Amino acid sequence: MNRKIFLQNLLLLGVTPYLLKANPYPLMNPKISVQLLRHATLIIHIGKQKLLVDPMLASKGELDPVQNCGNNIRIPMVDLPLEKDALQKILSEVDAIVVTHLHRDHWDLAAQTLINKDKLIFCQPSDLDKIKKQGFTNVTPIDQQLIWKDIKIFRTKGKHGSGEIGQKMGEVSGFVFASKQQSVYLAGDTIWCDDVNEALKEHQPTAIIVNAGGAQFLSGGPITMTPEDIRQVYAKQPNAKIIAVHMDTVNHCFVKRTALRKALQENNLVSKVIIPFDGDLIPL
Repeated sequence: MNRKIFLQNLLLLGVTPYLLKANPYPLMNPKISVQLLRHATLIIHIGKQKLLVDPMLASKGELDPVQNCGNNIRIPMVDLPLEKDALQKILSEVDAIVVTHLHRDHWDLAAQTLINKDKLIFCQPSDLDKIKKQGFTNVTPIDQQLIWKDIKIFRTKGKHGSGEIGQKMGEVSGFVFASKQQSVYLAGDTIWCDDVNEALKEHQPTAIIVNAGGAQFLSGGPITMTPEDIRQVYAKQPNAKIIAVHMDTVNHCFVKRTALRKALQENNLVSKVIIPFDGDLIPL
């Protein structure tokens, strides 16, 4: 049995693959968890709600490669860790979709096709009209914050790169989801910057999801977090559970899971940052 079928069977049975490994972190609240599907596509369980984040649902190799990064590898470079029927079950069960920005590795044509047009979508204000034009009828932009059911949602800012390349990449957002005494900070596609620093200072999250991978083009610096950026996040919020995703899926992400783990080991941080595999579920 391959890993994909094995994980799918576990997911359908309600078994959490991450818990099959040695988990150095205590289970603080079993109702709050993060599950990585692939790249930046996540399921966040918080309160009584289930959120699907940045759905990139294309099959392996379905999309053209990211240009101007030194290779022509089609994307996604791996399949989702579940079959179509299991994916459809997830899409029907989630209470809302969260879209941090509209780059195709976070909101692709497959997602736009498979997700029901009346599903609730949270987004940054600048993306509202574009998502509506795609046929979605229940789109809620978050300018600063809102209360949705039993969750407080705050929008945060970020920088999708520095200098000229950062300006070309456009506006991106992160979000903080808070329920009772816990909060999850989804940083989004950003490097370490003042915006991230301020978000950590203001919200003091108990869990932080960073988009790693050190994505980069042939010119300009990284546009997502590098190992050094993640070290900065840890230094600012050492008591938070840090989860690094956004690796091994898109051809311009050059920091692989293995490279990040090695860099963390060299800085004595390997036990401080969780690097999940596709399909892993992490209790918070």
